[in-house]
Amino acid sequence: MSELPVQQIKSCLADLIGMATVSRDSNLSVIDYAERHLTALGAICQRTGDDTANKANLHAILGPQVDGGVVLSGHTDVVPVEGQDWSSDPFNMIERDGKLFGRGTCDMKGFIACALVTAERFAEADLKRPVHFAFSYDEEVGCLGAPAMIREMTASGPQPSIAIIGEPTGMKVVTGHKGLYSVRVEVEGLEAHSSKVEDGACAVTHAVPMMQYLVDQADAWKDTAPDDSPFDPPYGTITIGQVWGGEAVNILARQAWFESLMRPAPWDDARAVGDGLRELAETVEARMKQTAPKASVRVIQRSDAPPLRPEQNGAAEELARRLTGDNAERFVSFGTEGGQFQSAGLSTVICGPGHIDQAHKPDEFVEISQLEQCLKFLSKLPAYLKDDAHV
Repeated sequence: MSELPVQQIKSCLADLIGMATVSRDSNLSVIDYAERHLTALGAICQRTGDDTANKANLHAILGPQVDGGVVLSGHTDVVPVEGQDWSSDPFNMIERDGKLFGRGTCDMKGFIACALVTAERFAEADLKRPVHFAFSYDEEVGCLGAPAMIREMTASGPQPSIAIIGEPTGMKVVTGHKGLYSVRVEVEGLEAHSSKVEDGACAVTHAVPMMQYLVDQADAWKDTAPDDSPFDPPYGTITIGQVWGGEAVNILARQAWFESLMRPAPWDDARAVGDGLRELAETVEARMKQTAPKASVRVIQRSDAPPLRPEQNGAAEELARRLTGDNAERFVSFGTEGGQFQSAGLSTVICGPGHIDQAHKPDEFVEISQLEQCLKFLSKLPAYLKDDAHV
C-alpha cells in the first residue's frame, strides 16, 4: 500500500457511525453496507441471522477458495448512549484534535472501517490464501451472535487457520483475556401477609441463598488465583449486577429476579459454578413448594463466551507480532469473541485500533493515528497471504 487511504477510512467510519446499531436494535444497516462493499470486490458472502430476522452476522471470503486463510473479526453492535453527557451527536462522527468522536469509533467500527477499506487492496493482490471478514451482532450483550457464524464458517467451505479480533488494544498484541458467563435467575413464589409465612413463599427470601452462593464462589475464585496472574484484578470475578423483587415490606414477594455476570480467568470454571447454581435452584424450588405448590425457580443462561487462552507457539500471535513489531506479553480483563474462535480450532489473537478506556463512555473516540497504525498492519497482510509457506 503505497499511500494510506486515511480520508477513505474517515468516510467509511462516518458512514458506519451514522448507523445507530445499538444492541437492542437491528444491525442490518451495517451488514448491508459491508456486504455491498465486499460483494463488489468479488467476495463470497454468507449471512447467519437471529430468530427475529432483524440481526445478522456476515461472513465474507475474499481470495481463493482454499483452506488456511486469516479471519478479520469485528462486532457491529454498540452500547447505548442514553444517560450519557455527550458534547456532540453520538451518531454523527466529528473530528477534533486528531480524534474521531462518535459511538463505536473505538469499539469497534474503527477496525471494521479499516478492514473494509483495505479489502480493496486484498482484492487486487494475488493471494494464495483468502481473507475472511467476520462481522457479528450482539457482542455487547454477551457475545451471542458470533457462535452461529463460527459454526457455519468451520462446518463447510475453506477453513481459516488464524483469527485476528480487532478489539481496541492500542494496536498491541493481546494473547489472553477473561471470559463472559451470565445468568438470569427468576423466582416465582406466592404472596401472603408477612406475618403468615407458611401461607406463601417469599420469592425475595428464597433468592438470597442463590445470590449468597455466587458471592461465596466469587470469594473462592479470588482466594485460588495464582500469584503470578497477569490480569487486573488478578482473579476471575462474579458480580450480581441487577436485583428486583417484592411489592411492599409487609407482603411475601410473589416474584423476584437477579442477574449475574462472571468473568472467569482461563483457570476458572464458570460452567461448574453455573451447574452448582442450577442444583441449588432445584433445592430452593423444592423448599418453596412445601408452602407454595406452584412455586418455581428458573436459571436462564444469557451468555457463555470462554476466555482466550495463551497459545504455545501460536500462529496468530506469531503473525500479529511480525506485522506490528510488538513482542510484549499482554492480557486484558475484558471479554471478546476471541475465545469462541479459539474454541472452534482457530489460532486467535486480539489486536485493534483504539483504547478500551475510551469505549462505552460519552464522547467515545479513536485517534486517527491509531487507524493509521491499523492500516499499516493490514497493508502487510497480503504479502503474508501470497506466500505458500505461510498459514
